[in-house]
Amino acid sequence: MTILIKTLAAAAAATLFATGSLAQSAREIRGPSPYVAIENEPAPKLIVDDPLPEGLEIGVYWAQYRVENLRIVPVFGKGAVSASPRIGHLHVIVDDLPWWWADASDNNTVDIANFPPGEHKVKIRLVDANHNAFPGQEVTHTFTIPDNVTPQHH
Repeated sequence: MTILIKTLAAAAAATLFATGSLAQSAREIRGPSPYVAIENEPAPKLIVDDPLPEGLEIGVYWAQYRVENLRIVPVFGKGAVSASPRIGHLHVIVDDLPWWWADASDNNTVDIANFPPGEHKVKIRLVDANHNAFPGQEVTHTFTIPDNVTPQHH
C-alpha cells in the first residue's frame, strides 16, 4: 500500500510540474501589448525555415517564418517608424531581380508559385514601416526546382 501511495504521489507531482512548466502566458507567446510603449526595445529578429520540399517538388517556394520584437502589419510611412511596439514587414526578392514586393500579411509562410526548373534564389528581408532594412535581418535560400516540373500558367 505504501508503494502505491508513493507511486501515485510521484505521478501527481510530475503532472503538476509538467503542466506548470508548459503553461506560457499570452505575453510570452504573442509579445507585449500594443497599448504600452516599450522602453529600449530589443532589436528585431527574423527567423525563416528552409523551404518545404513538398512545394519545391511542384515548383512552389513555401517557407515559414516568424519575427521577434516586431509586429508585421500593413502600416507604412514615416510616422509609423516611431510606433512602439515596433512595426514593419517583409521585402521578398526573387532571383536577384531589381524589384521586390512587400509582404505585410503576417500569415507565417512566404508562398511563391510557378518556378521553372533549375536553380533559384529567394531573399527575405525584415524592414521597418518606411522600408528601411534592419541590419543583419535577411535570409537567403538557394534551391533547385526539379527538371520534371512544368510551370502552370492560368
